[in-house]
Amino acid sequence: MTDQPVGKIVAIAVRTAKEGPMQELTKATARAGRGIKGDLRAWTHRGVTLISSEDWQQVTSELGIALPWHTRRANVLVTGLTMADLIRRTVRFGEVTLEVRAETLPCELMDRLHAGLWNALKPNCRAGVYGKVLTGGEFKVGDSVEVIAQPPTT
Repeated sequence: MTDQPVGKIVAIAVRTAKEGPMQELTKATARAGRGIKGDLRAWTHRGVTLISSEDWQQVTSELGIALPWHTRRANVLVTGLTMADLIRRTVRFGEVTLEVRAETLPCELMDRLHAGLWNALKPNCRAGVYGKVLTGGEFKVGDSVEVIAQPPTT
């Protein structure tokens, strides 16, 4: 049993083309050292991106518009976890373990998708986090997201 925070996967999406539409999935497969099968090629250290449902709701509320969560172009929407608290930790969802490396910084594409989105995503890790897939496998909407390792002490 763990005393670490546990969240839940709310939605999954992959990028179909650079700046193209996102495709929502109910289940997916992550590949170790790579990313999600069917997603555009990702850097090794940035195989999967996570974003918080609570943060996304706050962003869209501030902007006064309902935007699909994948407008942010993240792969996995989770609830019940604070993104900044995941940095430098390892999380597990489904068969996948992910070493969360850093905050995902929003880019100017966000403002092309909706005016003001870039600035709304900047504070408090609202644009989410990214990580390296350590153990590949299947995961699905509804799976728990559990912190399984703390950052190393230095």
